[in-house]
Amino acid sequence: MSHIRKALAVLAVTLSVSTLGAGVANAGQDGAKAVLRYTEHGIPHIVAGDFAGLGYGYGYAAATDNVCELAKIYLTVSAQRSRYFGPDGEGYRSLSEAKDNLHSDLFFQQLNDSGVVDRLVAQPAPQGPRPEVRQVVSGYVKGFNAYLARTGRSGITDPACRGADWVRPITEQDFYRHFYSIAVTGGLGFVTEGLFAAPPSGAPAPAAGTPAQLSASLRDGLGKGGLGSNGIAVGADGTAAGKGSVLLGNPHYPWHDGRRFWQSQLTIPGRVDVAGASLLGMPFVMIGHTADAAWTHTVSTPVTFGLFEVPLAAGDPTTYVVDGKPEKMTSRTVTVQVRQADGTLKPVRQTFWSTRYGPVLDDVGGIPVPWTAKSAYALRDANATNMRGLNTWFELDQAHSTADVVRALSSTQGVPWVNTIATDRAGNALYADIQVVPHVTDELAAKCSTPAGKELLASDGLAILDGSRSSCRWGADPGAVEPGIFAPDRLPRQQRRDYELNTNDSAWLANAKAPLTGFPRIVADQDTERSPRTREALLTAEASKFTTDSMKKMLFADHSLFADLTAADLAKLCASFPDGQAPSSSGPVPVGPACPALATWDHTYSLDSRGSLLFQRFAARLGNVARFTVPFDPKAPLTTPNTLNVGNPDVRKAFGDALVDLRTAGLAPDARLRDGQAVTRNGERIPVHGGQGFLGVLNVLTPVWDPNGGNVEVAHGSSYLQVVGFGGRGCPDSSTLLTYSQSANPASPYFSDQTKLFSRGEWVRERFCETDILRSPALRVVALR
Repeated sequence: MSHIRKALAVLAVTLSVSTLGAGVANAGQDGAKAVLRYTEHGIPHIVAGDFAGLGYGYGYAAATDNVCELAKIYLTVSAQRSRYFGPDGEGYRSLSEAKDNLHSDLFFQQLNDSGVVDRLVAQPAPQGPRPEVRQVVSGYVKGFNAYLARTGRSGITDPACRGADWVRPITEQDFYRHFYSIAVTGGLGFVTEGLFAAPPSGAPAPAAGTPAQLSASLRDGLGKGGLGSNGIAVGADGTAAGKGSVLLGNPHYPWHDGRRFWQSQLTIPGRVDVAGASLLGMPFVMIGHTADAAWTHTVSTPVTFGLFEVPLAAGDPTTYVVDGKPEKMTSRTVTVQVRQADGTLKPVRQTFWSTRYGPVLDDVGGIPVPWTAKSAYALRDANATNMRGLNTWFELDQAHSTADVVRALSSTQGVPWVNTIATDRAGNALYADIQVVPHVTDELAAKCSTPAGKELLASDGLAILDGSRSSCRWGADPGAVEPGIFAPDRLPRQQRRDYELNTNDSAWLANAKAPLTGFPRIVADQDTERSPRTREALLTAEASKFTTDSMKKMLFADHSLFADLTAADLAKLCASFPDGQAPSSSGPVPVGPACPALATWDHTYSLDSRGSLLFQRFAARLGNVARFTVPFDPKAPLTTPNTLNVGNPDVRKAFGDALVDLRTAGLAPDARLRDGQAVTRNGERIPVHGGQGFLGVLNVLTPVWDPNGGNVEVAHGSSYLQVVGFGGRGCPDSSTLLTYSQSANPASPYFSDQTKLFSRGEWVRERFCETDILRSPALRVVALR
């Protein structure tokens, strides 16, 4: 106990008080802006006497762990990547879909020159940041800069930016530009490459993409970079004890770059006490809990942008016609400085065009929507005016009930593209898709959709409207925070005492017993096939009574519903191939020990499961072929479709190709998962469990397949994990895990420590209450003056 006594003594002397609460109240007088109390795995518990101090502590601590990654973010939003890295390097996909540094800089320079971020920040709440948010942001910037001033560039230990001249102090403007880039991820950030549209030059225009091609592009991720999540809220009736609640938060985010999560606890005694994780550089808890309520988010299905097709005036491709009257497009030419091979800088210019609806574009996710002599397409991003999300998370951080959660979501309408799943101590389970959604009713779509728009709204929820009629603009609700989006009371919301969940399908089956129906198509589809992952979650929730321990075990069971549906038939198919030779794209391939491996496989993606790697490659090779013989039935959405279509030649070939994949990678058909799925950190190979979402595995890992070595890295998947239980009057029963660990710095002790825990299927006991924090054997106190 000597280390605890020493830490407490340091804390008391630093604050010149006998109790933490009083000490923080006097922190400004004592010169301490914030106190960082680190517990196991480098998790900081940040305490301050005001919001500016809280932001200061967060900024300093976040920079300590991830200064290089944060510096890359600020370099990107300030349109300076080409100045330092040259024009040709890959763009920063955490913030836009720009293909290279030059296009990234031109995209962000156009936003910066437009002044949109500055105008939004200048507004009063709710459109602009509320005063307390401004204080947090101001403190965050000062905290980040204080860390940099203390270490200097040469003192940075991360080799990714040690001594780099692009690491610099930041401004509040940098912070707000970063948040804005997060808000428009699903709109402007998705169509970045399409914004480099130019008036037709007389050369033949590319053929327009078909609705099916646009649909495939949208389904490929909507520019959200492989983002996904599971959220399961279990109310009192769904718990083993019949009281309280349990929440699983399981976002599936990239393991690298600027979309990493970072964990902390933020406390102003008597005002705020919240723990959880946020995206790098966001000094609010975005997924987490207070003493009485917990919440998580899942990427939602509504498309948060829409297109307008505008007819052009004859002979003038930069004039469009609305209600029979011509309007000139506006243009903005921006300039960025680009480093040349000899080290000199050269200006590069680009002109962007815009209409009353928004910018002109000629491409959506790689699919052409050409600007011709007759028409052009313009994009409206519903989040283009969203700085409100900062207020949303500020208010969520003070929620003590699901009613408070709904109030925070509804009063700010700042959630840009995610659902919210929440629980509270009273035993309530909440699902709410109260987010930013374009106000396109089914009636407006029927009246105004283009032919392609009719197909895409039905299949994917993308509205393409007739821009020649002003009556086809997005609608307005009296209860909405601004015109053009639906009011909160017109969006899906449901509270129950058994469960509510979402795994990136629409709101329809947040609870299988109580489907949510009757919403406009742009908000949610219904009576449509659910993903294997959604079916796995619903079947588990329907059959279970949860504790916090059983919820953790359920996630790390790594069970595959798709295997339940098909593996037995696949094993029989394997055994039926003549002479033990399966067909493949490169000719017959011996099945070897594949058949018994599949027949005896436990249908999990645990490290020692045999047959899982083969099945994973088989499912990946299947693609979109007709895999089932029993089709989807909306009256039986949890059990259909089913039965592997073994008669389909493409199914048979996919199996043979999977065998070839493993053989080429040096893996046997009955290899254990640990033999072919791992990450390497500081030279140490760490096997990781879990599998892709299309396998119906809740613990999603999307690995990077190396043809010569198997799965050698994780692109995205389970990231920040939390299980929070509320029982009686005590401290929340909470466990967490940050799968890739707190720091991206390979020199940090917190670079891979939690990755090893994840490999072993272990969790971190969260220290939320004061007594738990002070009892931590790893307690380390840092007072920031």
